[in-house]
Amino acid sequence: MRLNGKVIVVTGAGNGIGREVALELLRRGARVAAVDRSQDGLMATAALATGASSHSLSLHPIDLTDRAQVDALPAAVIEWHGQVDGLANIAGIIQPFVPILELSHEDIDRVMSVNFGGTVNTVKAFLPLLVERPEAALLNVSSMGAIVPVPGQGAYGASKAAVALLTETLFAELQDSPVAVTLVYPGATGTNIAENSGVTIDFAGDATAAASMTPASEVGRIIVEALASGQPRVLNGKDTRMLDRMSRLMPTKAVTVVAKRMQAYLHH
Repeated sequence: MRLNGKVIVVTGAGNGIGREVALELLRRGARVAAVDRSQDGLMATAALATGASSHSLSLHPIDLTDRAQVDALPAAVIEWHGQVDGLANIAGIIQPFVPILELSHEDIDRVMSVNFGGTVNTVKAFLPLLVERPEAALLNVSSMGAIVPVPGQGAYGASKAAVALLTETLFAELQDSPVAVTLVYPGATGTNIAENSGVTIDFAGDATAAASMTPASEVGRIIVEALASGQPRVLNGKDTRMLDRMSRLMPTKAVTVVAKRMQAYLHH
């Protein structure tokens, strides 16, 4: 899909990867409806959108878990931009870094409602519009934690695995439609997702973990390239590609390797 002049809804646009996706889309001539629960985050994104016209970017501070707010979003986007050509679901949160045994039902429900429920809400709200366009894009972000389980992030991984299967189902159902469906598996990325999730994770002193992180700007560029190309499945980062191969060839070993790697953080 040629992005210039297209209107793309981007969730999580107030920070991290979502912000980088919004800014990269604007640089390529697209118009962006930026969605985030944080008004301040959206304003900060707008301040960084130098060179974009005032008509190219609209800000929509809503809670993606509130179905009524999400259902009202398409009309607000159309009122501002006149059309909707794409949806990029980037928003997500992680859980407290504890095993399932110690994880509260409230934390599990929160992660599932934001990561999976929020994605379902936006897909259901915007898909009726997307299928009517001459060409359109629908992109959802999963996680390498949905490929191989990460101890201490079990509910998060489950929520992202649900996003993955939902997206694969949409790909199957929409093959004869104008909508190109893309599923993205980012690896370790340098964002402030822990802070935005209200979670503290201490990776201090782990030079390997820090060095393996991909800058959010690079992940944003890759996601925008995927929106343009309609590539169905994107594995970002050496860590994700390695885990994907290992999970297919040696699934038990993949689980064991990751579990050993994460023990230090579970008992830090």
